[in-house]
Amino acid sequence: MDSAAPHLTGQTDHAASGQVLGLVVGIVHAVGWLITYWWVVAAAVVVIWTAVEMVVRRLARKASAERMALELVPSRHFDPGFEEIFRRGVQLARASTSMPWWAPRRSKSVQVRLRADGSSPLRYRIEGPAGGERLLSITPFGPAVTVNRVRPLSDKRRDHVVRAEFVLRGKPTAPLREVPLAPDPLQPLIDAVSDLRAELGDLAEIRLDIQRAPKWTLRARRLQLMTDARRAERREASRAARWVRQDATGIEDSLSWQLQQLVAGKQGGGGRRLVMPPVPRRVDPQEALGKLFEDDHLVRVQLLVMCASNLEGRAEARLAQLQAGLDVFGGGSRWAMRGWRAGPWRFGADHWPTRRSFERRWNLGQCQPPRPNWVRLDELTGLLKPPTVHCRLPLFAGDLPTFEHGNPDLLLQGIYRGPDGRRRLVATYAKETLFEVGVGKAGGGKTERALAQAIGWAHAGGGLMFVDPHRDSWPRALPFLAHDHLVQRIALIDLNANGPAPQLSCWNPIGMHQGQVAHEVVEATADAYASVLGWDDATAPRALTIFTAALTVLVAVNEAACQAGMPEDQATIFHLRSLLTDHDFRVAALTAVEGRLDEETRSWWKTVFPTLPADAFGVVLNPVARLSANPVTRAFLGQPAGVYNIRAAMDSRMVVWVCPGGNGPTDRLITALLARDLLRAVRSRRDTPEGQRVPFRPYFDELITLTGAAPETIAAMFEDFRKYRVHVHGMTQLLARLPIPVRLSLVQNASTLASTAGSQSAIAPITAEWGDRPTSDVVASLDRFEHYMSLTVEGRRVGPVRITGPHLDKVFADLARPGRAAALERAARATAGAAPLTTLTDRATDQLARVSGFLAQHANATPSNVQLTKKGYK
Repeated sequence: MDSAAPHLTGQTDHAASGQVLGLVVGIVHAVGWLITYWWVVAAAVVVIWTAVEMVVRRLARKASAERMALELVPSRHFDPGFEEIFRRGVQLARASTSMPWWAPRRSKSVQVRLRADGSSPLRYRIEGPAGGERLLSITPFGPAVTVNRVRPLSDKRRDHVVRAEFVLRGKPTAPLREVPLAPDPLQPLIDAVSDLRAELGDLAEIRLDIQRAPKWTLRARRLQLMTDARRAERREASRAARWVRQDATGIEDSLSWQLQQLVAGKQGGGGRRLVMPPVPRRVDPQEALGKLFEDDHLVRVQLLVMCASNLEGRAEARLAQLQAGLDVFGGGSRWAMRGWRAGPWRFGADHWPTRRSFERRWNLGQCQPPRPNWVRLDELTGLLKPPTVHCRLPLFAGDLPTFEHGNPDLLLQGIYRGPDGRRRLVATYAKETLFEVGVGKAGGGKTERALAQAIGWAHAGGGLMFVDPHRDSWPRALPFLAHDHLVQRIALIDLNANGPAPQLSCWNPIGMHQGQVAHEVVEATADAYASVLGWDDATAPRALTIFTAALTVLVAVNEAACQAGMPEDQATIFHLRSLLTDHDFRVAALTAVEGRLDEETRSWWKTVFPTLPADAFGVVLNPVARLSANPVTRAFLGQPAGVYNIRAAMDSRMVVWVCPGGNGPTDRLITALLARDLLRAVRSRRDTPEGQRVPFRPYFDELITLTGAAPETIAAMFEDFRKYRVHVHGMTQLLARLPIPVRLSLVQNASTLASTAGSQSAIAPITAEWGDRPTSDVVASLDRFEHYMSLTVEGRRVGPVRITGPHLDKVFADLARPGRAAALERAARATAGAAPLTTLTDRATDQLARVSGFLAQHANATPSNVQLTKKGYK
């Protein structure tokens, strides 16, 4: 047994040695085979990888087809805080995982699309898995952002397209720059696309894909970063130790060191000093990993950009502008364009081999960046929200239409200068421009802008009324209206009576020859007087009663005269004196119209009037006496059947220029009568179906003067006229000087609110309506003809935006016909029925006799039960 044991042990050792040798030989043979037939292994790997990639791509394509799109439309006052934006980012990261279990990671992403094509400043869309729609539809932004479900966009082909992919460069653990929310971080990108032109096919789009960072990839990256940090620390410690030893050796070999040793008596003793090399310090994981230290709110992103145009060079220039805009986010890490440059050529997403990958990811919305591109959500706050109130947006044709001469659907507003310096005439839609208010100092361009708008509207076939107490607007507009197709539509009501042989039109406020309703005429005239004179039921009840009763009788007389076919025998406002003070005239009038008066009116004249003292009529007759003493107003109001008929002018699209003549007490009374008659005429449109009411635009220059005469009337216009398709445009130097009812109605209902330069205190009420953006000091420093204005387009407010007021000599230079101005003025006066002042004065003087004759004739033909008394009748 003992002799056999060594033999067995030897056999075992020999067998083990044989196995090891066989293993080595097998490995050598395997390596040799791999070296010889490496292409077989490579081919197998390629086939397997290709098969797996085809399956993954097919699954990813199927998953990408089940995506939805949302468009976020911010309000004008959208001003989110950091926390709201951060919460939105958390929603986006969470929604990226709302995919089926079989979906590949590349399809598990949410895409933010910033798109501009020249029709709007920037469209902000979110595209993601269909399963995340409910999560993405409810945003932390609240009602300040409207979320709309939209369909995928389809682009038409452009001639020139450039593509770019941006990756994070710099220190991988460093964050992007922390960009403040005011001004808006999107401002550089919006500025880059602010001069896009839709007619040239310009397009620019940025797509940011967001997905959760892969855990295993993140762990591997952290391990690599820690290893690199430790290796760098050891290398630094080794370098420091080497420098310490070199420094120590150099010191001991120096002459000063040797002298110190001789002086101290230590020569030759002790040898060299012991040098302790620095020990590598412990690597802090948080410092080494930076933003990759924690998993929370860490995402992987992909940034793709495409620019296109039909004009060569514009797409490339746009890409360069967007690249500069993205540089704003650069800090320790920055966005850099992927690719490489060789002289003047750049090879990137537009070239092989990366172009196909770019187009696949672009078309399918897949996130597969070539680099990790890891960022924290707080680094992306500038891109996770639509433009805010702190963003300055350009105006495109889709925001503010371009004015077209002769287009009745557009109303000229001014000249807009785009970011690229191009200037275009802009307009609003006529059907949406219900009321306009222009404020600013004298000479700032308010009237010039209103004239340009009115002239453009007239040439487009629209009707208007321009009321100018100072008459300066008429000679300014005259050359631009002197066209054959306008001559028959223009009427001039001028009460200034200039020249050696002045001509005037005429108007009977209480005339009935134009088919007016009797009680509406009485109410309009009485309200006009009461407005100017400050009458109301508390301060002058008796004056109102007497005046209304007298008007009722005179209007009834006129109604009878018109029905008898004798409109030239109508009474005027000046017959109030005869009715109240002339016994015979009063009896004849009351007798002639007794059947036309209601029982209450007849009773008043029978019972109340005889009891009134003689001095009760002075307050009523004094204003009439002032009108009668002025030859111009006597001629204008003293005719029985005046030509002026604002209701007919509205319905026939007339262009009526009214120049009351000043702002004195008499002028204010005339203005009040005209304003109240306009209110009556507009309200009389109740008899016309809404769809058949012809649009009409009154322009009121110098609202301070006009509202001083009829404040309640002007306020009622801004409140009621919209329903009758009559749209008022008002201009004033000081909003604060307007009566409170007028001011409140103006600001409340203004579709367009404009301001030129002026004092800050005068402009402050306007800028306050805009939220002090711009501030009053900015508006106060505007140049002449420059305006800030807010407009209404397609139901939403645009602006305030800076607009240059149109100058007639430039905007309508082709329409100027100065040689025909005199002929147009003669035609306009003729259309208004103007006659020499002396002729009208004589006719007004003879009118009392004509009315008395008609009353005598009509009273004799009408049976009456009137019994005369000392003062009246019973």
